[in-house]
Amino acid sequence: MEAIPRLTLSLLRHAKSSWDNPTLPDQDRPLATRGVTDAPLMGKAMTKHGIDPELVLCSSARRTRDTLALVLRQLKVEPKVVYEDALYHAKLETMLEMMRAISPGTTRVMLVSHNPEIQAFALDLVGSGPRSLRDRLRQKYPTAGLAVINFASGPWSGVTVNSGTLNLFLSPRDVRG
Repeated sequence: MEAIPRLTLSLLRHAKSSWDNPTLPDQDRPLATRGVTDAPLMGKAMTKHGIDPELVLCSSARRTRDTLALVLRQLKVEPKVVYEDALYHAKLETMLEMMRAISPGTTRVMLVSHNPEIQAFALDLVGSGPRSLRDRLRQKYPTAGLAVINFASGPWSGVTVNSGTLNLFLSPRDVRG
């Protein structure tokens, strides 16, 4: 009998955005200089940690799209990317529905979105993992922060609250050293 592969969900918060132009609609805000620097750093860290998504679901906001573009340049894989308007400050139920709709056979997924929703989503999914990582996740989800959550086995439709294991939580500060 063939083993069912475990599922890996990477949750990436967009990098630091700019507030230089207060007349811009929130969805159109670009990255700040720090964001442009941090996003590739996080992409390099993802490669170093073997994080290679097959599918990326990304909010359609400019800052998430720009973050993803800079991260993707650093990865050794070319995942399928789907931009979702519904991920712009999505409700937790919406993110869970999107995740549960992922096709069987896809085991490595990344979601690029916004806070506070991405932090709340991660906290809802995580049921185990090192206490130090869970405490950091609970405390703050910084811009360009990355949480990697594993689930015992597929399919995605079977993922439930508290069923994930938090295996990695990185911020740009961690990567810079």
